[in-house]
Amino acid sequence: MIAILSPAKTLDYASPLPDVTPTVPRFAAEATTLAAAASHLTQTRLRELMHISPALAKLNADRFRDFADAPERPALFAFAGDVYTGLEAKTLDAPAVTFAQDHVRLLSGLYGLLRPLDAMRPYRLEMGTRWAPRKPALTDWWGDRIATALAEDVAEEGSGAVLNLASQEYWAAVNGRLPAAIRVIGVDFREPGPDGPRFVSFHAKKARGLMARYMIEHHITEIDAMKGFDTDGYAFDAGQSSADRWMFVR
Repeated sequence: MIAILSPAKTLDYASPLPDVTPTVPRFAAEATTLAAAASHLTQTRLRELMHISPALAKLNADRFRDFADAPERPALFAFAGDVYTGLEAKTLDAPAVTFAQDHVRLLSGLYGLLRPLDAMRPYRLEMGTRWAPRKPALTDWWGDRIATALAEDVAEEGSGAVLNLASQEYWAAVNGRLPAAIRVIGVDFREPGPDGPRFVSFHAKKARGLMARYMIEHHITEIDAMKGFDTDGYAFDAGQSSADRWMFVR
């Protein structure tokens, strides 16, 4: 099984790193091409495209301009949003990190598909951005490349299954492009509510990281074993689940 996660807008390039050996992203050349094209976008255009403040527009304009000279950091330890709060990568032991390298993939608007230890430079470029070189949107620019790479990884890993813990925005780069033989399971995380289980964005994002950590810590390779996920009070709800969409409620 390979678990798929979205990236995060919040990045951490300051905290101490564990003793790991970075790897090279397979789409490093594509990332450089995209960053070079994005370096020609004005701060005003970046604000419009990304719906961000002037300060963030300047930060990201500077990042694209200086991309080639920016520091690198393994992706697993560079992302720091809600999903990665649940994952707590810095507390994983060495065997768990090795397992994650083989069984976790991170979708990325700039890098396409990252392994956890792939060295990435700081950036912000969401997959849903309606911009790309000579294309109307990033998903059009990437085409089948991300799905093809993921399918190759699934074939090499051997289980024939993908655990989709990514957001809809990022899964759109893969959805409908994988071979039919690959089993894909999506996951919903719900909280108790007055009218039944309800979706709460922050908790759901954190739960995606918690589930990825559960898989990594227990070295789980068979997707059906993930129904045993019980971190933070979550439990599999068979009655609310379907064959390819599982619900966990706490």
